[in-house]
Amino acid sequence: MAKNAVQLEMMKLKFPAHSSQFVPLPLPWFAIGITSVFLGSVILRFWGLSRFNTLVFDEVYYAIFANNYLTGTQFFNAHPPLSQYILAIGIWLGSHLPFGTENLNGLTGSLRTTWSYRWLNALTGSLIPLVVAAIAYQLNHRRSYAFIAALFAAADGLFLVESRYALNNVYLVILGLLGQLFLLIALSQPKHERGISLAASGVFFGASMCIKWNGLWFLLGAYMLWAVAWVMQWMRSQRPYTESQPRLEPPYSGIRKPNSRLIVNPLENLTQIKIPQFIFNFALIPVITYSLLWIPHLIMNPTPGFWQAQKDILTFHEKIGDGSDVHPYCSRWYSWFLMIRPVAYFYQTARSTTETVPAYPPLPVGTGDVIYDVHAIGNPILWWLSAGAMLLLILLLSQQLLAGAGWKIPFTPSSWVALYLIANWTANWLPWIRVSRCTFLYHYMGASIFTGMGLAWIVDRWLQSSHPRRRIMGIVVVMLVLLAFWFWMPIYLGLPLSSGQYQLRMWFRSWV
Repeated sequence: MAKNAVQLEMMKLKFPAHSSQFVPLPLPWFAIGITSVFLGSVILRFWGLSRFNTLVFDEVYYAIFANNYLTGTQFFNAHPPLSQYILAIGIWLGSHLPFGTENLNGLTGSLRTTWSYRWLNALTGSLIPLVVAAIAYQLNHRRSYAFIAALFAAADGLFLVESRYALNNVYLVILGLLGQLFLLIALSQPKHERGISLAASGVFFGASMCIKWNGLWFLLGAYMLWAVAWVMQWMRSQRPYTESQPRLEPPYSGIRKPNSRLIVNPLENLTQIKIPQFIFNFALIPVITYSLLWIPHLIMNPTPGFWQAQKDILTFHEKIGDGSDVHPYCSRWYSWFLMIRPVAYFYQTARSTTETVPAYPPLPVGTGDVIYDVHAIGNPILWWLSAGAMLLLILLLSQQLLAGAGWKIPFTPSSWVALYLIANWTANWLPWIRVSRCTFLYHYMGASIFTGMGLAWIVDRWLQSSHPRRRIMGIVVVMLVLLAFWFWMPIYLGLPLSSGQYQLRMWFRSWV
């Protein structure tokens, strides 16, 4: 009887007596949205992954170098070795899988399938929107912002193209972003629990540097934020903040500190990381990580040694030169955010869609009516609107700084988000000013992530606004980005196009 009484009481709790209808649980829209973004990214990256049975663009380096590790062949690499380790692991695993066995070739130096040297890039690229969402969520704990940021990252054509071939930029970006993510996680934790997260952040920064040296720019972003936080704290110490001093704007969102009246951003805790702790986690650990990751390469390639290899890499890049004589798709740093000169990774023509592409030897120019083009081009609408969004954030933050935010009165959570995005965008873009060698649009990938997050931040604010026009503007921006992604999809995936369809997507002569 007692047992039946307990069950009856539990039934009453679940189904109140005054309600005769079933009460549905709230729809987990965020989980559904993020899962959809991830699954969509996976489908687009893995679909037709083996279509072009050849080495596309810099696969002629990275896929071959990765296979050299598997065959024990010595070689010189103009970049640090981590991405080739990852690709080598992918090739070994892919060669033992029961699927993806079509389209064999010997272009890497061994008989390999195109699937084997591309699939791990596709998986890694699919994960980047999730990491972007995690960073966005750590910044202000808004699920809507995290979802929009992930959606925009998934709708970037350049990341889609780079994810479908055995190239190294997706590894550089995801490792750098993981370094940023674990830094934000550490700042959200109590002081005594931060050690592991801070160390993990330093390890990921060091690993990103071991993909390419410009992975250092993600670490530079952390340095810039930490330095700015300390400068603002010192300036405020000269002018103590009192409760009578209002903030410039009401807090928008963020994390609430226990027993605090203010809603704060985790970046406000940057000054809790003292100099010895910062040096250990963001200087010593990245250097140790970078150095240790060279060991497998040096075992297989004992000469040159570690220091000579660093010198040889620097000398190689200094001698490359610049201009169209070096490479027809060279582009300067100041042109990247406007996407003036993208890169054609693959271009061939065929007489019909039933012909095998690539054909050996290829048809003469103008012979075929069907064009297969893989263009390393971002989503134009996303990139252009993101550039405008970043400019707007710079203007708004500058206005607040001139009004005393950060040095007279504390930053709002919104200001910290703007500072975070601007600092990391600047750190990943402006160092290229001093690079004199031929550079390409894909060198902007690290910076473009933060401009996309900036646009997502503004769109999220618009969608949450009480003004109907702003909400409509937010919806229009999202729709335009998605429509542009669909429109340029054929040149991301290398789908067959007629000459007219191809020219319709080449809006500027500099794109061809």
